[in-house]
Amino acid sequence: MPRTLYAKLALVMLALVTVLGISYGTFTLYTSKLFMQELNQRFNRDLARQLLVDQEILDGKMIDQSMISNIFKRYMHINPAIEIYLLDAAGKILAFEAPEMRIKRHHVDLAPLKRMLSGDMSYPIVGDDPRHEDRQKVFSVATYPWEGEAQQYLYVVLAGEDYATAQELLSDSYFLQLSMLAVGGTLLFGLLTTLFIFNLLTHRLTRLSQVMAAFRKSDFREEHPYTLEGEVINGDELDRLGATYDEMSQRIIEQMESLEKKDSLRRNLIANVSHDLRTPLAALRGYLETLQLKTDTLPVAQRKEYLDIAYKHSERLSQLISDLFELSKLDARETLPTMELLAIGELVHDVSQQFQLNASEQEISLRCDPVEGLPFISADIGMLERVLENLISNAIHHTPKDGQITLAMKTLNKGVEITISNSGEKISIENIPYVFERFYQSPENRGGSGNGLGLAIVKRILELHNSDISVSSSAGGDTTFRFTLPFHTKN
Repeated sequence: MPRTLYAKLALVMLALVTVLGISYGTFTLYTSKLFMQELNQRFNRDLARQLLVDQEILDGKMIDQSMISNIFKRYMHINPAIEIYLLDAAGKILAFEAPEMRIKRHHVDLAPLKRMLSGDMSYPIVGDDPRHEDRQKVFSVATYPWEGEAQQYLYVVLAGEDYATAQELLSDSYFLQLSMLAVGGTLLFGLLTTLFIFNLLTHRLTRLSQVMAAFRKSDFREEHPYTLEGEVINGDELDRLGATYDEMSQRIIEQMESLEKKDSLRRNLIANVSHDLRTPLAALRGYLETLQLKTDTLPVAQRKEYLDIAYKHSERLSQLISDLFELSKLDARETLPTMELLAIGELVHDVSQQFQLNASEQEISLRCDPVEGLPFISADIGMLERVLENLISNAIHHTPKDGQITLAMKTLNKGVEITISNSGEKISIENIPYVFERFYQSPENRGGSGNGLGLAIVKRILELHNSDISVSSSAGGDTTFRFTLPFHTKN
């Protein structure tokens, strides 16, 4: 069985053309035969009557059988295509002009004869051929006397044995061979034209299959486009399929790169979690063991210092575990927001005040620009407060001494936009897509005090509020986080 689509189509088309050619030839020969029979019978339908009118074969009310042989012989010599028989009222052959051995049956069925005599014009009407056991041929018939009950029938076979022999010889004639050659040539031309069209159609499909195979061979990492640059696209189904493949392959490559990046982040995540858990645990255990072993020898002030350090490490460990637990619940959507009417301006101002002391201690300016007349929004107060806390804490962490943090709000068509901007570190363009990944830390901040979960929690909470957060960083080092909260509605 052919393996290519073109070969299969070619094989099916060849079989179809062969069947059509045989069917057409058979049908043409059959209909031509019927046409010639009908034409012959219509043209000679009164031949028997005209022969009967010849006074030489009439003897009163009966046909003169003594002259039949010579008359039949003379007429059959004039027209070799006919055979003449004299029948009685029952269809028995009374006279004929042929060797006895050539007559295969001596009785003719009268039903077709009577049908023709009744005026039936549905030609061709065929009757028994006396020279063959089961063959039938077109004929002409007349009765005598003209009126009353028929006593005798003059039965003329219009395509006699000699005619059939000549017809068979003509089947090998130049004209018939030329006709069949013309039909065969036409079918062959149609076949070749169809195969050429099939090749044009399947060529693009073969090309698509080849580029897809090359794409698979590259382990879905190298782009092999179907549509070449500058190529004219017809816009049919194959071109649309090729365009879809191009989009799909590009998307797969992007996803593969993203998966590789996420796999790298996952490995870093495991390393970071291990490090972030191990470091405070090791420090906590070390100080507690020291206190346990040297309780009686350590001064009170030093014991208090060790306890304070151990407490800070336990707090850091508790915060990390709490953030991981909260993020996992947000990812699983186990925690859903409870929407309520909220004055966003007041909430932003209150949260910013909580960080004023921390910012002042680090000599950072934290400013919240007030906006009058802000409309109410729908949000979960606790979740939104956590978003603002994480964003402001992140901004303080990445703002240098004498830097500035600005909180701003403005009304848009569909809600209130909130921005938190800080001066200082610039986020590189290649790192921006991963800012909201869990445990992500910029190369400049790795090893710092953050755990890389705050912004991931922010993104998950805003997704639950049908909002998205974006980040941009200018060449001067200013970084801005921006998100929009929808207006409050009755629904």
